[in-house]
Amino acid sequence: MAKKDGVGRYGERVALRHVEARGWQVLDTNWRGKDGELDIVALDGDVLVVVEVKTRSSLGFGHPAEAVTPRKLARIKRLTGQWLTVFRERPAAARLQEGAAPGSQAPVLPETRPRFGAIRIDVVAVTLQEQGRAVVEHLESVA
Repeated sequence: MAKKDGVGRYGERVALRHVEARGWQVLDTNWRGKDGELDIVALDGDVLVVVEVKTRSSLGFGHPAEAVTPRKLARIKRLTGQWLTVFRERPAAARLQEGAAPGSQAPVLPETRPRFGAIRIDVVAVTLQEQGRAVVEHLESVA
């Protein structure tokens, strides 16, 4: 595994803990569609939030959020549409099982096809520090 892949995976774990600490219900992580991958899909109340995670080991190549270009946002929007199609086709019982973390209770989702109050895309930028905790910056509603 390349060093950058390890850094990215670590950043995704940090971002997932950040989202869970906010009380959001995580529906999917690392979901693969035909156009790529969605890092985190979660519910913030009745708002569906797609979270793009960008991690850097330093700011030498710029802030992590700078990597989320208009082209990248367009791809995330296409992937969100694909995710919604697949999600709505899955039976509620299957969604409950898929959302369960090992050893935890499955999240409670309505038996009917859920309707989201809104859909937004957030970016969680993770910058690693030489010593100490990673710096986490959460940019809401980037698209």
